[in-house]
Amino acid sequence: MTHPSTLARPARTEPGNHARPSRAVRGLPVAVVTALGLFAAERLTGVLVLAATAWATGSHPLALLARSWDSVWYLGIAAHGYGRTLTFQPTIVHSDLAFFPLYPALVRAVAALSPLNASTAGLLVAWLSAAAAAGGIYAIGSRLRGRAVATALVLLWGLLPHSVVLSMAYTEPVLTAFAAWSLYAVLSGRWLWAGTLAALAGLARPNGFAVAAAVLASAAYEIWRRRGRKVPHRLWTGAALAPLGWGGFVLWVGIRKGDPLGGYFDVQRLWGSRFDFGAGSLRFVKHLLLHGDRFVFPVTLVIVAAAVLLYALLIADRAPLPLVVYSGVLLLVTLGGSGFFESKPRFLLPAFPLLLPLAAALVRTARARPWHATLVVGALAGLSFAYGAYLVVLAHTPL
Repeated sequence: MTHPSTLARPARTEPGNHARPSRAVRGLPVAVVTALGLFAAERLTGVLVLAATAWATGSHPLALLARSWDSVWYLGIAAHGYGRTLTFQPTIVHSDLAFFPLYPALVRAVAALSPLNASTAGLLVAWLSAAAAAGGIYAIGSRLRGRAVATALVLLWGLLPHSVVLSMAYTEPVLTAFAAWSLYAVLSGRWLWAGTLAALAGLARPNGFAVAAAVLASAAYEIWRRRGRKVPHRLWTGAALAPLGWGGFVLWVGIRKGDPLGGYFDVQRLWGSRFDFGAGSLRFVKHLLLHGDRFVFPVTLVIVAAAVLLYALLIADRAPLPLVVYSGVLLLVTLGGSGFFESKPRFLLPAFPLLLPLAAALVRTARARPWHATLVVGALAGLSFAYGAYLVVLAHTPL
């Protein structure tokens, strides 16, 4: 069940704050700075651990952060546009048309307007996007549960096992930034902003249409709730804008491939990625249970199972409709897609609403047993930093 209204009510202020609103207003920036400062500190520590691991193995940390796996494709698009294709077999053809255009466009713009090269520009875009995403996540957490839970939510998001990706030249920070602020706009009734930001999120990644789905579902519910009353034009316009980014790029790739509706999905299929309702994932899990595999794959299985459990908790917690739809679509795409099983935790990085129940539990623990909460955060930090360094430097497994 969700809240009676799509638009979540702001969190109730603490007992003493309503009498002195000026102090509450002055305290808000301090709380935001604290949350973003903690996020920056944990990501900086993660980068330092990765750098130490890289230097110990004779690798260059900035090269690993800026030019690993998909980063190379994005930087190639930023430098030369679309057109690169690698053919391995008739059924395995890797085309850069599988990659959405927003991130390489931002990288190209930063490189053109600054003295930075493409690799450094890629990292700068990713880091600034991660900071913007953390701000949006804090805004949502604060509106729904108050500042303490909002800070815990940002803290937990920055300590996920795959949070090292937030420090790399990847697109997850960009998607999460637009998604978080679009969802916040929905919760606060700013439909034009919600639709515009959802359209931009749809240009960031293939699973970016989850944001448009959340906006459309929320708009439909709001229209139904207002039945018999006038629906403002901003709501209709925002809903119309939301799917344009994702749909526009998919259609452009399809036209370029000679099949407007199916061309993009053919490109993905030749990469080994398709939606098969989870059949490919189940086959891999069966292989994993019967024969075992590299360390990365059992960890992936645990993370995906944990995400399913957290989604159930999110629903049980009566989260607002846009957060439930957004997280549900991301989870559905992750579970139902075949290929690149080891990348599934990365695909779930933008699903920050899944952490809301954990953030609330962490705050309750911190108030009742501060040392227990400190130990939990310390353990999560150790796991995140060590596993992130392992993934990027040692695992040699596609992220």
